[in-house]
Amino acid sequence: MNLPTTTDTSPVYRRATVIGGGVIGISWAGLFLAHGLDVTVTDPRPDVQEQVLTGLAEIAPALAELGLPTGDLTARLRFEADLATAVADADVVQENGPERLAVKQEIWQVVERAAPAHALLATSTSGIPATAIAEAMAQPERLVVGHPFNPPHLVPLVEIVPGDKTAPQTLRAARDFYAVMGKKPQVLRKEIPGFVANRLQSALFRECVHLVAEGVVTEAELDEIVTDSIGLRWAVAGPFRTFHLGGGPDGLPHFVRHLGPAMEASWPELGNPTFDEPTVAVLTEQAEEAFGAESVGELAARRDRAQIALMRALGKTPDMTPDMTAETAPDQAADSAAA
Repeated sequence: MNLPTTTDTSPVYRRATVIGGGVIGISWAGLFLAHGLDVTVTDPRPDVQEQVLTGLAEIAPALAELGLPTGDLTARLRFEADLATAVADADVVQENGPERLAVKQEIWQVVERAAPAHALLATSTSGIPATAIAEAMAQPERLVVGHPFNPPHLVPLVEIVPGDKTAPQTLRAARDFYAVMGKKPQVLRKEIPGFVANRLQSALFRECVHLVAEGVVTEAELDEIVTDSIGLRWAVAGPFRTFHLGGGPDGLPHFVRHLGPAMEASWPELGNPTFDEPTVAVLTEQAEEAFGAESVGELAARRDRAQIALMRALGKTPDMTPDMTAETAPDQAADSAAA
């Protein structure tokens, strides 16, 4: 997809509103705060402040490991239960509400009316197309999917997915904003439910569930198989490059010609499990056996440390220069005109 190039009128972001104080919202809030933005979290739950503050304390060590300042992380954080008030002065709105179309449409109708005209409007939806969410908006060209891979404060990928009416300048603004936040944005060329990373993850997990439900391996054994093989392989070369290398001097064409037919013949034999009661019972029992000795928080902290170590080894730690967060608020109208 051809996007307009960045101009001297690129927006400057100072204030972000995060809609939803769950796991993803906390992660976004922490990242934005660490980059010097003023952050407002809006969520109607009565315990949201306690939950967000606890979550920020848990991810602060990972942010510090990335070289971001965390000493006074919550100094620019505020909470506002009323959605319209929360977005009234926002330069960017990152929505992380429930994965229900009707709820998201209702949220974005309110946001569109209350947020400034220059604000970047992004939804973290993990699979609902922007086209569907924006059907209830008067200006659907303003909305874009900014889908992170969990946890957003750590994993570099953000999938930027346009709806049918998303404006090119909105895509450019989203791409540039996430890049300055240290992410690796990928603008998808075509809208598709589930986007790319989640479709790949879902396809692999379907076979994982099948193999465990059929008693071929346990959950713990399968995790070791993945992390000791394709997990390591894909960390340095994705599926296509991997099989290009597997084809020898003639690359991917040789691989497809000589090994492709056998691989294709196996596709109909792949599992098609369902989350029926027996399958859920097996998965639950094995998860308790494999992971129950540690809390989710302890497991997440260990994962984050290992993830950072791997990113450092691969030279994939992000550039954390917060050069979009100073001086004046963005004049995106001028930016759009320049585009």
